[in-house]
Amino acid sequence: MSFETDIKPMFREEDRDAMDFVFDLWKYDDVRENAELIYERIADGSMPCDREWSPEQLATLRQWIDDGSQP
Repeated sequence: MSFETDIKPMFREEDRDAMDFVFDLWKYDDVRENAELIYERIADGSMPCDREWSPEQLATLRQWIDDGSQP
């Protein structure tokens, strides 16, 4: 599992634009450094603000984090 193949495609341009003042959701280093915070926000429904991620998407992000957040 990798950021470029599995994680980055789950973030829409709208998500990136909304969070750009804090971090860039399309940049590996930004997402890796903030992975737990991003996961918590997605899991509690506060991010993204206009829709919820599917359980499968959330599980993919969790697995990527648990597996060491590969590029």
